[in-house]
Amino acid sequence: MKSPQRLALTLAGVVALSSPAVAATATSNLDVSASVAANCLISTAAVAFGAYDPVSANASTALTGTGSVSVTCTSGSGATITLGQGDNADAASTDAAPLRRMSDGAANVLSYGLYQDAGRTTEWGNTAGTGVAHLGTGSATSITVYGSIPAGQSVPVGAYADTVLATITF
Repeated sequence: MKSPQRLALTLAGVVALSSPAVAATATSNLDVSASVAANCLISTAAVAFGAYDPVSANASTALTGTGSVSVTCTSGSGATITLGQGDNADAASTDAAPLRRMSDGAANVLSYGLYQDAGRTTEWGNTAGTGVAHLGTGSATSITVYGSIPAGQSVPVGAYADTVLATITF
C-alpha cells in the first residue's frame, strides 16, 4: 500500500501535467520596403562606311553604313538617346541640326549624316526632340544608327574619322 504522502505527490504531478500552460502573446506588423531607381547603361558599335570613291562609285550615289547603340535600362524607365555633333562639326552645326564631318587630321573634311531610320530621312540629333525615345525592358536593346556620306564630295586621299558622343538621358 502506498503511503498517503506519496499518493498526494503523484496526484499533484498528474494535475500539473494535464493542465494547459497559460501564455501571453503580442503582435506587431513588420513593414518591408525597397525602391528601384531608374538606371541605364549605354555602349556603341562603330559606323564603318568603308571606302568612299568620289570619282566613280560615289560620284552620284551616297555611301551608306550602319552602326548601333546598345542600351540596357531598368524595366519601365523612359529614356532618350542622343548623338552629339561630333568632334569636327561644321561651324553652322547645332545640336538640333548637326552638320557632322570626318577629318583626315589636316584641313580636309568629309561630310556625313547619322539617322534614326533606314530611309535616312530623320537626322539623329543631340536634343530631346531629335533623339530616340526608349522604354527600358531590363534587357539590352540594340538600336541601329544609319549613316550616309553624300555623293560627289571631292576630297583628297586619306583616312577620315570622327567621334560622336552617344548619351542616354533617363
